[in-house]
Amino acid sequence: MREAWIIDAARTPRGVGKIGKGALADVHPQRLLSTVLKALAQRNHLDTAEVDDVIAGCGTQAGKQASCIARMSALDAGYDFLAPGVSLDRFCGSGLTSVNMAAMGVMSGMQNLVVAGGVESMSHAATLPPLLFMDSGNEHLRRIVPQPHQGICGDLIATLEGITREETEQLALESQRRADVAIKEGRFDKSLIPVYQDDGRLALDHEEFPRPQTTLEGLAQLKPAFAALYERELDEQGTTYSKLVRQKFPDVKITHIHHAGNSSGVVDGAGAVVVASPEYARAHGLKPRARIKALTSIGDDPTLMLNAPVPATKKVLQMAGMSIKDIDLFEVNEAFAVVPIKYMRDLDVDPAKLNVNGGAMALGHPIGATGAIILGMLLDELERRDLATGLVTMCAAGGMAPAAIIERF
Repeated sequence: MREAWIIDAARTPRGVGKIGKGALADVHPQRLLSTVLKALAQRNHLDTAEVDDVIAGCGTQAGKQASCIARMSALDAGYDFLAPGVSLDRFCGSGLTSVNMAAMGVMSGMQNLVVAGGVESMSHAATLPPLLFMDSGNEHLRRIVPQPHQGICGDLIATLEGITREETEQLALESQRRADVAIKEGRFDKSLIPVYQDDGRLALDHEEFPRPQTTLEGLAQLKPAFAALYERELDEQGTTYSKLVRQKFPDVKITHIHHAGNSSGVVDGAGAVVVASPEYARAHGLKPRARIKALTSIGDDPTLMLNAPVPATKKVLQMAGMSIKDIDLFEVNEAFAVVPIKYMRDLDVDPAKLNVNGGAMALGHPIGATGAIILGMLLDELERRDLATGLVTMCAAGGMAPAAIIERF
């Protein structure tokens, strides 16, 4: 099996995902992804006629994000017509899954050059009719595999694990502090690509979501976001999320602790990674930054939904013949604060090695793009610190998680 080399990674800044307030809210999602695709092609002098595929994750493939956003974005970026595209949906894990699939194509010997990542305009997604259930109204599935709202899953996990609101808010505050330091020190500059309006005006060239002014006192005043939703009737049959939870956990009494401050931010953004075979890279003068040492995906309990990063990490470490102590830095998406807290607790991960430049609570989580974005952040920070290995993983709806280990050259 051949190796898969990471040649480069880039991303847009993340804009507040709210129409009328976010700098990227009126930029077409295809333009967000094409901004990154174009930058990667230009700065690596890629012959886009030789790109075997453009793979893009997107969590809401409807409206402006429908019609194979990968192919449309590649065309918008000026890629040669020979470069195909395919879009996929593994919910929050879509962007990392795209990169993993690119690596698998290269490792198999069937592909030589793939550009993979993802995009999400959450401001656009907010204009579409909401899906109340992960099963999209499939009553049979709802009976056999209840799947609550992801925020309620976060509160449920906190209740079952004895994770307190105070713990989550301490982590949220630390995420904001780390992101603020990283921004002030220019740690994101290498991979951040400015986004422009179609008329040439600058739309955004910096992370828009962070709130460095956050305090523990301010967080303590925020109301739990999912308490009212828990008992709200969702359909004519009187279905509530509380009934779905009690199908699996009949005696649980949820303590609602998650709110806007200790949950991931709603943002717009895109990111992508160039993956190539060693043979192609050498023949075309492409300098590799890292190799993908191991990759995997795994499923877990869909009712709890957010716990799969732990078994995904155990699996990918076993595949690589490594242990937790062999990993220099971790990126674990902060979908909700309980996710990295449980991750560090279960795997005995040093907090000083995880999300060192802040996570989604501070920077935002553009669903289909996040995996590629945090993979690029991980690579940049490994280089900055002159470290060798990093692991990236994230929870995804349906109780899933992709994971990957990268190793610098």
